[in-house]
Amino acid sequence: MKGRRTCGHIPSPVGVEEFQGLSTLSNDFPFIMVDLFLNRVLVENNWDQDELNTEREIAGILENRILMLFFASAECQQCMEFVPVLNEFFKRLKDPAYIEYPKLLALIYISLDQSEEQQERLLKEMHKKVLFLAFEDPYRRELHAMFKVKDVPTVVVLRPDCSILCPNAVQDICHFGSDCFSNWQESAELIERSFMLNEEFDNLNLRSATDPVRRLKYKTEDDKRKKRWWKLWGTGKDGYKEEEEKDGAWDTERKGGNKGTWRRR
Repeated sequence: MKGRRTCGHIPSPVGVEEFQGLSTLSNDFPFIMVDLFLNRVLVENNWDQDELNTEREIAGILENRILMLFFASAECQQCMEFVPVLNEFFKRLKDPAYIEYPKLLALIYISLDQSEEQQERLLKEMHKKVLFLAFEDPYRRELHAMFKVKDVPTVVVLRPDCSILCPNAVQDICHFGSDCFSNWQESAELIERSFMLNEEFDNLNLRSATDPVRRLKYKTEDDKRKKRWWKLWGTGKDGYKEEEEKDGAWDTERKGGNKGTWRRR
């Protein structure tokens, strides 16, 4: 990949001049990632090609994440050569086989293909967790104009507030691999909840239905020891006396020659 030239200039699509220089890309504009794809349909690149079309579904997969928009075309040879590099980058940050806690990252393929067959050909080479817009969705071209994409491949990296973090990260991905995500994360001031202290979790209100699961998953051993201690302390006040009385009665019956059925211990 190093030293290769891009496939060349791509002309702006007709009829989307109003998107040129769009103010939503300004760092001062109160914009969030979900708004960028609100009322749109995102498709998962899995076998069933599941559609995400509700605000809740889109928010669940894009909110509080760094977003990569991959602009490419199957007819571009360099795009096809870049896809395996991008796949390796993405799976090392998202695939549980490579990383214990997947990063807060999303990747959407924005097709600039001339036919649906070309788009499908490129999607077959991409990771199954990648999202994409359907070929018939005109929003593909609107995004092309909105982000002023002139060459392919282009990977536009966005912060969670939708401001541009990197206008084209292709070279960074090729040269630094998954290590460049740390720089993006720091620049975006992205906080991963998996690294929060346990005391902070105890003081937080539930933010989603999955909060209890996350809290249970990241409970420290110190908390477990505290629970065990409290359980033993509570049993010691009443439970131990009861157990001692039962044990004493059982021993008395045994010594007295009671041949009845012994209570299993």
